Amino acid sequence: MGMILKYGLPILAVSGFAFATWRVALGAHPVAAARPAAEPATAPFESKIAGAGIVEARSQNIAIGTAVSGLVTSVDVQVGARVKKGDALFHLDDRDKAAELAVRMSALESAKSELARLESLPRPEDLPPVAARVTTAESVLADAEQQLLLADGVQDKRAISIQELDRRRFAVQTAKAQTEQARADLLRTKAGAWAPDLELSRAALRSAEARVAAQRTEIERMVVRASIDGTVLAVNVRPGEFAQAGASATPLMLLGDIERMHVRVDIDENDAWRFKPGSKALAFVRGNRELSVPLEFVRVDPYVIPKRSLTGESTERVDTRVLQVLFSFDPAVLPVYVGQQMDVFVESPK
Repeated sequence: MGMILKYGLPILAVSGFAFATWRVALGAHPVAAARPAAEPATAPFESKIAGAGIVEARSQNIAIGTAVSGLVTSVDVQVGARVKKGDALFHLDDRDKAAELAVRMSALESAKSELARLESLPRPEDLPPVAARVTTAESVLADAEQQLLLADGVQDKRAISIQELDRRRFAVQTAKAQTEQARADLLRTKAGAWAPDLELSRAALRSAEARVAAQRTEIERMVVRASIDGTVLAVNVRPGEFAQAGASATPLMLLGDIERMHVRVDIDENDAWRFKPGSKALAFVRGNRELSVPLEFVRVDPYVIPKRSLTGESTERVDTRVLQVLFSFDPAVLPVYVGQQMDVFVESPK
């Protein structure tokens, strides 16, 4: 036991020291740089501005939303489908609104019927009874006048009492009033509906029509339609899901016009002063520097914004602001897609 302690521990210590020395020496060798997954693009201009570009639709990428929240009953398009402006993209449940429309349609029909009834007055069958009452009143008046005339023609005033004479005079006055009333009723019946009643009925009809139109609009809002002619880029909603109105981090659908692509290039604010609108530009596909396309200048977004599109390069500055420049190209010449990054070089004055 004593021999082990005397010789074993020193040997173990020397072995540990030798192993540590070997590991330190091994780690001191420089690590060979890893080859890039793809050779980077080479700038085609002697004086240039380099920037990262994001491919987007010519119309920009339109995030489709819904004006009202509701349960999705059907999705009418698929990813990649070409749509025309006004085509239905998806439908929301509109059963309650359809039921309300039926109620308002019934009220509209009632208002139409009431107006038609007033406009058809007088009915042919309404006139004979009123005319008969006029004839009756005139006959009663004639009889009362005859009775008064006979009483006034009596030579001997003692043959008829004053009360009887007054009664016959009052009977004539009553008959005249009844005759005038009957004639007025006949004129009113012939005139048809009263003008204010007609106007009130027409106003009620217009109100009913407006309520129906408003409900039809509510039903139409349950159908989300394409806002432009374009291509469906993404579909993030399915039947049975609940579509929430308002802005969303994940749009229900993405729509864009990709007949001609745009590249949104971020130019560092330190290089922004060197950029001249209309300068030549060339874009390279990430992963294959042999695939490139000349770009056509579209416009400059004149508002410098914080950098949001990151390339992942170790030398990239993230705490900077960028000027965004839009270029366009024909998508038929390059196999690129919306959202893909490209390396862009823009010619600049020396």
